Amino acid sequence: MICGSMFSGKTEELIRRLKRARFANQKIEIFKPEVDIRYDDREVVSHDDNRIHSTPVPSSANILLMVSDVDVVGIDEAQFFDDGLVYVCNELANQGIRVIVAGLDMDFKGQPFGPMPQIMACAESVTKVHAVCMECGHEACYSYRTVAAEALVLLGETDKYLPLCRECYLSKK
Repeated sequence: MICGSMFSGKTEELIRRLKRARFANQKIEIFKPEVDIRYDDREVVSHDDNRIHSTPVPSSANILLMVSDVDVVGIDEAQFFDDGLVYVCNELANQGIRVIVAGLDMDFKGQPFGPMPQIMACAESVTKVHAVCMECGHEACYSYRTVAAEALVLLGETDKYLPLCRECYLSKK
């Protein structure tokens, strides 16, 4: 599990781990929610434009249907998946497949996001990465939404979100 705020390097770390597995001749498959079309509709793309081919899926159940003969499964933007992702990850792990999941741990309101808390609880390892606060330069762990919108899911980048530390995040609420 790789988690953190927006702009913290989650996807970069996921891609790095998957490329290492591929370099070690392990068979990998990567999935992302089909709603995530920010940079590319098929590839997982980091903010630094690092890319890896993926399969967009409408729900977590599709992952189990599509996985065959692999050593490692990568899942990006896990917070956008349904709660069934917890079962999917456990099922894959129980089959001996290494599962690497990346996603936001908190939504823009500072609350646990989607299936992330349950996946974190089941994970053997959790890496929390941090961005740099755009207000003060300290470690940032919040994704502050800069536009007025109440929808939980609002795809965007620096045009809609800023990484902030706790103090700066709370000062803007």
